[in-house]
Amino acid sequence: MDPVGAADPSMSPGLLTHLSLPDSSEARLQFGADGRSLPGSWTRSSPECTTVLREGVCRCLQQRCEQTVRILHAKVAQKSYGNEKRFFCPPPCVYLAGPGWRVKPVQGQAHQAGETGPTVCGYMGLDGASGSAAETQKLNFEEQPDSREFGCAKTLYISDADKRKHFRLVLRLVLRGGRELGTFHSRLIKVISKPSQKKQSLKNTDLCISSGSKVSLFNRLRSQTVSTRYLSVEDGAFVASARQWAAFTLHLADEHSSQGDFPPREGYVRYGSLVQLVCTVTGITLPPLIIRKVAKQCALLDVDEPISQLHKCAFQFPGGPPGGGGTYLCLATEKVVQFQASPCPKEANRALLNDSSCWTIIGTESVEFSFSTSLARTREPVTPVPLISTLELSGGGDVATLELHGENFHSGLKVWFGDVEAETMYRSPRSLVCVVPDVAAFGSDWRWLRTPITVPVSLVRTDGLFYPSAFSFTYTPEYSARPGPAGAAEPATDADALLESIHHEFTRTNFHLFIQT
Repeated sequence: MDPVGAADPSMSPGLLTHLSLPDSSEARLQFGADGRSLPGSWTRSSPECTTVLREGVCRCLQQRCEQTVRILHAKVAQKSYGNEKRFFCPPPCVYLAGPGWRVKPVQGQAHQAGETGPTVCGYMGLDGASGSAAETQKLNFEEQPDSREFGCAKTLYISDADKRKHFRLVLRLVLRGGRELGTFHSRLIKVISKPSQKKQSLKNTDLCISSGSKVSLFNRLRSQTVSTRYLSVEDGAFVASARQWAAFTLHLADEHSSQGDFPPREGYVRYGSLVQLVCTVTGITLPPLIIRKVAKQCALLDVDEPISQLHKCAFQFPGGPPGGGGTYLCLATEKVVQFQASPCPKEANRALLNDSSCWTIIGTESVEFSFSTSLARTREPVTPVPLISTLELSGGGDVATLELHGENFHSGLKVWFGDVEAETMYRSPRSLVCVVPDVAAFGSDWRWLRTPITVPVSLVRTDGLFYPSAFSFTYTPEYSARPGPAGAAEPATDADALLESIHHEFTRTNFHLFIQT
């Protein structure tokens, strides 16, 4: 078995069965006043409820009717002082994806004849805020060419009256008709007063950017906010967009590696390093580039300090004649082009750039919530949405348990393997434990098959709300012979070895006969 969805040849446990509960008062199913199980108790839905849920889970798995909410934002935010408003850059944005948004209206929210427009609207603000109109921004979702809905909060900021060092964004989604879908939170965002101008040191890595992390790049002509352009990807090409930004994985590249091949290189990125930018959505990459520090519109060619958040930088194409200024990544209106820099006549190891070749780099975060309301028999919000981060398998043979690590867990959740519910124990908001179901639940002929069986792992709330995950579980088979008719002799335990020996002998004999002929 392999809880991440790939068979592990080194692990070959036997068949698994449900854990049987002893008939004692300590082991009986325990429920709180709200109908949820108490921490530390094994629970399973009633047979009638399981039958109804199983039909719905099958439908969700077959039709893939999930709905996904994805929040993208920067890792740091610059504080505003006095009457100024330093809007978050890049602006936090939200993508709604998945066929479930278009399957059908949610129960009790039927569309009126001729009613058009988006089925959901959003409101974004900072956690801990009062929620007034002045502190939240309404998101108007627009459909993209890839069928995703996109919304952006361009006027959010944090004032100097807020003394927090970290905060989260809060997204509230409301369905047409006024029913609240849920409240979703971003990752933690660090508050800084201004970009550090000091030489960076690895003794304080809070603001440093590591290889393999996600970044965004933007350009501002003459430091004007209205002229901000973000490096993005549209129709398979890199563009400078005034509307949408993309997250890129920043890899430390190797001069000898082929394009698209990134051997794992850990560590923090320094100026002068060869790097490669890979779009996290499309996978499209720029060629390897040398990242340079920028000061007073000049590329500093002899600086090798670590890169920090909100630093000005430039990206130089390798090669070029010695003594020349080099070629740099540049924008021209909405196009991404190359700019030929010239050597600085006053100072060595500097290259003169134009405004369009100077980029600001910042780390980004994203969090994704997936659910399906097609099963739900309630009008309650879908949040908090449970997020699974890792799976941990224990035991084997007759009894094996799987521990789910993550966040937003509660006692109203059950773990499902495909369309089979597992006995589940709630431990804490970050831990659920379940008993791995007997493999016979997925097919009576499994014991005579040689191929592994992989099933998706998902969570289902008590009211039928379905939460898919990116994880799967693989049963690794142990071969046994199919039983013959009554009274037939039992096959030898080494039948496979005997057949293999006969096959090799037959092949060897035929080979010798062929040589003799």
